[in-house]
Amino acid sequence: MANSAQARKRARQALKHRARNFSQRSELRTAIKKVRKAIATGDKTAAQKVFGESMSTIDTIADKKVIHKNKAARFKSRLSAAIKAL
Repeated sequence: MANSAQARKRARQALKHRARNFSQRSELRTAIKKVRKAIATGDKTAAQKVFGESMSTIDTIADKKVIHKNKAARFKSRLSAAIKAL
């Protein structure tokens, strides 16, 4: 357990940040799943539409440093390549 007031405050903040990051990471996974599901249907225009919507989610979460910007770029690149392959 934290002994100083500063350490207790940091522990409280860490719990809040962890909960927020967990929620945003879940939102990211959901966005990626939506695109993969659209790709699986085989409809290229629908997949592009869903991809455009999820790109902003991926960028926002990378900007908030929940995931690294290169990881976000890798997700977007692979999803884009999968759409182009349709």
